[in-house]
Amino acid sequence: MAVLERLRSDHAPALLAFERENRGYFAASVPDRGDAYFDEFEDRHRALLDEQETGTIHFHVLVGEDGEILGRFNLVDVDAAEGGAELGYRVAEKATGRGVATAGVREVCRLARDAYGLSRLTAVTTLDNEGSRAVLGRVGFGAVGSVTLDGRPGASYELDLAVA
Repeated sequence: MAVLERLRSDHAPALLAFERENRGYFAASVPDRGDAYFDEFEDRHRALLDEQETGTIHFHVLVGEDGEILGRFNLVDVDAAEGGAELGYRVAEKATGRGVATAGVREVCRLARDAYGLSRLTAVTTLDNEGSRAVLGRVGFGAVGSVTLDGRPGASYELDLAVA
């Protein structure tokens, strides 16, 4: 059974392996992180953990029984005064089609409401990312507008956590 955990320093090796193993898969639907991300991973990981301590971001990883990371579920641009944040997530290619993304998004939405005191989440995805659009719909996000992501047409979504 996989467990959603708040990102910690000891997740770094498994997280880097997750990102490397799935780089090509992710690049098919979201902009590639670039070589610098991998070359500077340790420093970046440490900086993100420091920023997480400020409460402006909340990073989570879905960890399998063997310690392997199966997904990332992040809340960024947290605005505690307004009660909102943006949700972003990615799931390993080998874990797709098994409900992992839906379960992870549901759990991070629960944490957003219950642990972080948020009332509203937003998310964006490209129109050709049918899997992500389906996950957002299953969890209760509604489309609220159009966006362009890396030159591709997309949609923005919103979820009222009070009714989720």
